[in-house]
Amino acid sequence: QVQVVESGGGLVQPGGSLRLSCTAPGILFRLFDMGWYRQAPGKQRELVAAISRGGMANYADSVKGRFTISRDNAKTTVVLQMNSLQPEDAAVYYCNVRYNSNSDYWGQGTQVTVSS
Repeated sequence: QVQVVESGGGLVQPGGSLRLSCTAPGILFRLFDMGWYRQAPGKQRELVAAISRGGMANYADSVKGRFTISRDNAKTTVVLQMNSLQPEDAAVYYCNVRYNSNSDYWGQGTQVTVSS
C-alpha cells in the first residue's frame, strides 16, 4: 500500500502564506502525475492545482496567480505554495498521486484555516 503524506497546513491570517508538502515514498515518483485538491465543509472536493509527470502545471481559476505547484522528483516531493490566502481558501487539502486508474493514491489531508 502506497502511503501519501501531506504536511504544512495550519492557521494563517487573510493575506498570509502557507506551504504544503506531499511525499509518497516507495513509488517511482517521476512517473506519477500529482495534484492538490481541497474540500470545504458542505462542498465537493475540487482540484486546486496539478502537475504532470512532465512538469506541466494547471490551476483552478480561483487560485491562479496566488498558488504555485512544483515537484522535485529527486526529493519525491510535490509542493503547493499558497500566497494571498483568503477565507474562501480554508479547507482540508489533499494530495493525490496518480499513475493510472489502478495506481491512484490519496493522502489523509491537511487542514488549512484562514482567519483573523
